[in-house]
Order: sequence, then structure tokens, then C-alpha cells
Amino acid sequence: MFERILVGTDLSEASERMICALEGLRMLGTTEIVLIHCLNIRDVGSLAPELMELAKPVFEKHQNLLEDQGFKVNAEMVLGLPHISISREAEKHDCSLIVVGSHGRTMAAEILLGGVADAVVHSASKPVLVVSLQLKDEAGKMVCEEVSCEPGKHVLFPTDFSDVAQRAFAYVEQIVGSGARRVTLLHVQNKSDISADEKERLEVLNQKDREWLEKMKSRLKDFGATEVNIELPYGRPKQEIVKRLEQNDFSLIVMGTQGHGFFGRLMMGSVAHYVVRNTKVPVLFIPPQL
Repeated sequence: MFERILVGTDLSEASERMICALEGLRMLGTTEIVLIHCLNIRDVGSLAPELMELAKPVFEKHQNLLEDQGFKVNAEMVLGLPHISISREAEKHDCSLIVVGSHGRTMAAEILLGGVADAVVHSASKPVLVVSLQLKDEAGKMVCEEVSCEPGKHVLFPTDFSDVAQRAFAYVEQIVGSGARRVTLLHVQNKSDISADEKERLEVLNQKDREWLEKMKSRLKDFGATEVNIELPYGRPKQEIVKRLEQNDFSLIVMGTQGHGFFGRLMMGSVAHYVVRNTKVPVLFIPPQL
């Protein structure tokens, strides 16, 4: 499914934690990793060669950590704009997935969610896995908590039934086919679009949407899922998604990057951005067909 993937590192402790957790991706077929460290040309300028040399020991350590997990690793340091370089290298090496962390010291902390991740998710033709890296203060020092990446444990799939969401669902099917056995299908009846007073309309929509979700459940059962839950709450999508993430043991969220429902035209600026900021669960973003 994701045989060859690209992993971006900023060489921080947080990135190292992420790298140490990637063995869980083996269940999705990952055997080869292209490890990329990008020096932002806007920051380093002519100092790039010297900085690359200084970065070598930590970069090689990250490469060794991946190799110790059984992956074949092609490690490269590049100079450029991070989001452009990440997408370009993924295309160059024919990677089927891009993996980045949501926190860190440089690329992954200050600009990843605000710029690089948005740009990568929206511009890349590849699926992007954003791994949440939680920082905490220990005796005045910021350290990264342990990271978990077990995509097959319990998958949450929020859908608005758009074409892009259906494309994302095809990946859920593949994940189940790779060994995941528990999936929760979630569609939120958006209170911004439907008044609580429109009870009859809400009942009709619930019935129609439940029929769609039941069909999706049946397909996942055919792919090998043993437990498929359906949830059809009424409320605000981003809040309903995060609420469930806090109450359940989800190990992966799969979402389309665009849609016509609660995803909206600028999903990363609303629902997805909110979800990534408020969860420890890795999020797999699926792009539209390009």
C-alpha cells in the first residue's frame, strides 16, 4: 500500500521520537523510506554547506534508527523551501506517502502547521500523514512525549460524502485489507446548515446518510473488518470529531483534503487544522484525484 514513503525530519528530539515510532507503518506495507532534511534557503543562504556538515551526525543517527527498524533507507539533505522540496522529493523518488510531524524545533514547530503542512497537504499529489508530536515542560525544558503510530488499531473516518471523501474511503478499505479490524464511520449533521428546529428534515437526512454509512460498513466488512461503528451526531464537525478523539482509543484518522460539506474549500484552515492541533492521533490526509 505504502511501500516507499518519504519522511521529513528537522533533526529535533520531536522528529526523533516520530522516527522511532514508524515501525507501525510496516503493517501498511512500508519497506523503504526516503529520509529528507531540508535546510530552508531563506534562513541559511550561503552557510548551507557548513550547516549540512554540522547536521550529519544527527541525520545519520535518524537514518540508523530507521534501519534498525528494518527499513531500507535513502537519506538526503537538500536545500530549498521545505514544502516545495518535500513534495518534489516525494515525486522524484516515487513515494506513495509523505510523513511529517506537527511539532518540533524548526520546520516542524514554527512553520509546519502554519505554512509547510498546509502547503504540502494542499499541493502534494501524495497522501500526507501528519504525526502529532506533543511537547511538555520538564523542569523548564521542553521535551517531546512518547509517540505512538499504530495505524491498524482503530481507524476513525469522518466523511461528508464528497468525491474526495470517497477517494479517502478507498484508502480506509486498503488499510482494513492490510490488517486493521476496527473502524468508526462518522458523519456530522452540521448545525450551521441545519437548524435544530428542522426536525423532519434532520430525520430525513439522518435516514439517508445512515443508509450510505451502512453500505460503507458492509464494504469494510467484506475487506475484513470485524468491528465497524456508525456515528451520526448533530453539532459542529470539528468539535464532534475532537470530542470522539478524546473519548475513544483511535489510532489513525483518515480525511480527504477537500470536499463540499464540513471539509469546505479551505479544509486545513478550519476542520483539519483544528483536529491536528487538538489531537495526539496521527492524521492521514488524502488529496483529490489530480
